[in-house]
Amino acid sequence: MADKANKVPLNVEGPYYVDDQCITCRLCTTDAPANFKMADDESTAYVYKQPENDAEKEACEEALDTCPVDAIGNDG
Repeated sequence: MADKANKVPLNVEGPYYVDDQCITCRLCTTDAPANFKMADDESTAYVYKQPENDAEKEACEEALDTCPVDAIGNDG
């Protein structure tokens, strides 16, 4: 389970976030490319845009569900 106390600083404000347990597998950027990006140094993924519609929310939930290390959280 993602820990909101350990959010990656690059995350934008909002319910979805990536924490410091990210292993850079890129599943989230594949599942929800409109919302997740890799850091410039490829050290972590992060939420660059919170979902704005049902399709984006579903994609973010899929990313959350498929994250192999539970590094994605949803406080919404």
